[in-house]
Amino acid sequence: MQVSSSENIQHLETKIGYKFKRKSLIKEALTHKSFSKENLIGLEPFNERLEFFGDAVLDLVVCEYLFNVYPQYTEAELSKIRAYAVQETTLTDIALGLNIGSHLRLGKGEETSGGRKKSSLLANAFEAILAAIYIDGGLNRAKEFVLKNLEDRIKTLIAKNLLFDFKTSFQEVVQGEFKVLPRYKVHKEEGPEHMKIFEVEVFIKNNFYGAGRGKTKKEAAQRAAKAGLEKLKNA
Repeated sequence: MQVSSSENIQHLETKIGYKFKRKSLIKEALTHKSFSKENLIGLEPFNERLEFFGDAVLDLVVCEYLFNVYPQYTEAELSKIRAYAVQETTLTDIALGLNIGSHLRLGKGEETSGGRKKSSLLANAFEAILAAIYIDGGLNRAKEFVLKNLEDRIKTLIAKNLLFDFKTSFQEVVQGEFKVLPRYKVHKEEGPEHMKIFEVEVFIKNNFYGAGRGKTKKEAAQRAAKAGLEKLKNA
């Protein structure tokens, strides 16, 4: 299904939550160069320039969000989160959820080779659509589009400690400097069985280096290791 009719454009606009004033922008954002090459008479503009622009807008929006919402994280940690948020697999997953592939305007070769499901095409189209929204509606609307699709993913990633393995990092540093392994100890447990909060302490050669609290012992140990890393860094 190609976005060649107002009906299809309206369907996509409903899906992404933005109605374009300049329909030519969304049309360009969804046009792959293979389609343009096969339609030389019309000299159809394709989405590579918008994708280039959208990449920069995405970086700006994500960086501003992370900087304001997570002041406790270092530059290196923020960089890791940003890398996850803007990577091709993340954008592809979002594009699949928005059904962007079915609206792409592809040449016959790309069509027959499964272009509507190609990660690179889908991620690029997402960035091109973002740029089109920015140009058509301004930065605030672009932010809405990005955060609507990325904010929950980022929060889940951080809440489940899927990005930072502080225990491994702490162990590597401790082994390098002290030639021993850090030792973790459950200091206390609070609350009823179904809502327990654990506090874990970490030691190096019987010296206390930090504590962390969490809903599981693993989460608490990760936070204790993070505290230990910070103490070593400031020593």
